[in-house]
Amino acid sequence: MSATGPEPAELVVTVDRARCAGTGLCAASAPADLQVGPDGKAHPRHERSTALAAVVEAAELCPMEAIAVHHATTGELLAPQW
Repeated sequence: MSATGPEPAELVVTVDRARCAGTGLCAASAPADLQVGPDGKAHPRHERSTALAAVVEAAELCPMEAIAVHHATTGELLAPQW
């Protein structure tokens, strides 16, 4: 814990590229963490993220359920919630 409060959890964001339809909803809701590449498929910009609200929203908005957000230390699935 830091002097300003708890440290943000590190997250691992993955994209199942076989399921991705390239709608861009994820990149619009979490542009710092997800982007649509030249092939029209989404992919993470970084190996890890701390932007919990943005990446969870991106995973929940994905119509193909191609995005998963896991806690980096525990592996717990944080989104999407089925």
